[in-house]
Amino acid sequence: DQRPPRERDVTLREYVLSGAAEVVAIEQELARLEQLMARDDAGEKTMAAYGRTQERFELRGGYRWRDEALVTLRGLGFGDDELDRRLSTFSGGELTRGSLARALTGEPDLLLLDEPTNHLDIASLEWLEEHLTSLDAAIVLVAHDRWFLEAVGTSVLELEAGRSRFFPGTWTAWRKEQAMREMALGKAIDKQEAEIARMERFVERFRAKATKARQAQSRQKRLDKMERIERDPRDERSLSFSFKEPERSGRVMFELSGGRIEVPGRVLVTDADMHVERGEHVTLVGGNGSGKTTLIQVLTRRSELSEGKLSTGHNVHLGYVSQHTEGLSEDGTLLEATQRATGLTPGKARALLGKFLFSGDDARKPVDGLSGGERQRFSLAVLVNSGANMLVLDEPTNHLDVESREALEDALRGFPGSLLLVSHDRALLDAVGSRTVAIEDGRLRTYEGGWADYVEHRDAARDAAEPAKPEKAKPKAPATAKADGSSGNGVKAPSKNAKRDQARLEKEIEAAETALVSLEDELADPSAWGDPRNSAKSSERHEKAKRRVEELYARLEVVGG
Repeated sequence: DQRPPRERDVTLREYVLSGAAEVVAIEQELARLEQLMARDDAGEKTMAAYGRTQERFELRGGYRWRDEALVTLRGLGFGDDELDRRLSTFSGGELTRGSLARALTGEPDLLLLDEPTNHLDIASLEWLEEHLTSLDAAIVLVAHDRWFLEAVGTSVLELEAGRSRFFPGTWTAWRKEQAMREMALGKAIDKQEAEIARMERFVERFRAKATKARQAQSRQKRLDKMERIERDPRDERSLSFSFKEPERSGRVMFELSGGRIEVPGRVLVTDADMHVERGEHVTLVGGNGSGKTTLIQVLTRRSELSEGKLSTGHNVHLGYVSQHTEGLSEDGTLLEATQRATGLTPGKARALLGKFLFSGDDARKPVDGLSGGERQRFSLAVLVNSGANMLVLDEPTNHLDVESREALEDALRGFPGSLLLVSHDRALLDAVGSRTVAIEDGRLRTYEGGWADYVEHRDAARDAAEPAKPEKAKPKAPATAKADGSSGNGVKAPSKNAKRDQARLEKEIEAAETALVSLEDELADPSAWGDPRNSAKSSERHEKAKRRVEELYARLEVVGG
């Protein structure tokens, strides 16, 4: 759910762990059974119940489930210092991430995700992709992130014009198939229109002639009964635009040397060297809070450098779109604001707005009442008309649907000027970037190519930096215990806690062995093999029960020394 949780008077940790209600219930049942088993009169029925419950608990992660829930929170970008903060202290975007973590912690069989990539940085997106692809669950998701859809999805449910169509394949395969369908539909429409025109000419020409009148009437009836092939009117409303041919600039658009960028109480980037040349398309990447937007503000001279030098090249005309579309005129209607920003006549301003899906009465909408997507399209309309030769775009795909993102991608790929782009849309980064600048550990590092090339360099560097895993030392044979209560290597006899753990493990082993015997009796019954699916599940449970007994004996050896 994109909406943040209603309950705010609990900590983030408590809220996320509450998503695993089934595991909590199993854990409580185990505690109840352990109390019963501690009594001398505990019978085999209690032991068997404990074994079955323990098996269910292990299947859901066992005593590791709380740690795994915290791994989920960290994967989605939360720090350990945030776990015990009240929900009331988090922003809306942070609460939405918390809701996603809670849904994942519950380990559902069916997971419904509505725009799960909102408010995630790229590192969290990559973690989520890996996590979802490893889940043993059915997932239905809605998202605008094309890279994410391709990585996670195995099929597509297309909803269009009140109809649904299922496609068994990836996002990219579906888009290709959809394009082929559109092409075939266009050809069918053209063919039908040609046939209709031919028949109408025949009717018009021969309806008055006695010898052809009957044929003309027959064709008119066919025309009247013919079901016209039509596109859905909504298909025609797609974003399509291109940038103006920009004025020629000098070779270097801007250059940053020895830059130090700070915000109150924190240094974001030091010793920063960076430049953008004429016609170059550069993408800027880094985690949330790494300083991407602040660096953009410095380069567009909306913020000051703490140290260093920034120079701008000859005849550079800057076009800037901010992350939250700040700087838009909030006064008056969309048409009036467009005229103020561009200097266009009302007719030309309407034509410009029409390219960005504002038609008819849309031009009379008040600017302060526009939705997020409408504000983004308005910003792009003003940018396109500016004729800038240096585009600086900070998250330009925010609030845009997939088709609009693809239209922006096509326009940027064809833009002959220079571009500096910040975006979480990895498909866009990969499509338009010729060079990638990454903010890593407070430094700027440059990599040739788009997003996929950068990831290859980054992962290779990480692999090279990881130390080789040391070989596990072979366990030494336990020394014989001496008469004085100490072992041969000087280790004392087991403590009271160890003895208590040993007694608890012995009871768990007894319960696990009882459960194992019960399963073996079940498998010995010929009727258990009648249904292949049930027999497969029983065999799987039997194997898990055997492993459970072996694990408990191994733990007992460790505790007992």
